[in-house]
Amino acid sequence: MASHGPAADVARARFRERLEAKGHAVDNARQAAAGLHADIAAGVLERTPTLGLFLADLERALEQDEGQKLGGKSAEAARFILRAISRELDNA
Repeated sequence: MASHGPAADVARARFRERLEAKGHAVDNARQAAAGLHADIAAGVLERTPTLGLFLADLERALEQDEGQKLGGKSAEAARFILRAISRELDNA
């Protein structure tokens, strides 16, 4: 069941703004994921099973060793996963 109310609507809009923000896709993905985790932890949004899978996929796409830069493939994967998360947020 989707979360309702003004706080949930604001959380969804905030995520989507981060998704469209100017900047490097990997940095935007990290910020969007951090905000989404905070909203879930605060009980503003529900972590659906599908949303949980997408977040786990995003974390794997953003993994890096110390000093390693993430580039093209990680950025492309992050954008793809973020779009899927955005669609799933209507159920969260």
